Amino acid sequence: MQDCNCCRKTKERSEDEYKSLINRLNRIEGQIRGIKGMVEKNAYCTDIITQAAAASAALNSFNRELLATHIKTCVAEDIKAGKDETVEDLLSTLQRLMK
Repeated sequence: MQDCNCCRKTKERSEDEYKSLINRLNRIEGQIRGIKGMVEKNAYCTDIITQAAAASAALNSFNRELLATHIKTCVAEDIKAGKDETVEDLLSTLQRLMK
């Protein structure tokens, strides 16, 4: 059974999905370490801001990929199974993302 919602449920991911998500997170982690290094080396403010914006965009891209997969798998399966509460959960998730 494939379920989402990190606190209460789990989801079995395909090897390809898992690798794609982990690769994106590893790149984001590297960007964050790079930003930290820039701060430690007293880099110019706008250079740090530029890199922070790139890291933020990468994290947004990660969220879009994960959300798309969530809708195509977890949400679609739950709706087919008559679990209407999943729509409310999705709406709540979208509201959190749009803050």
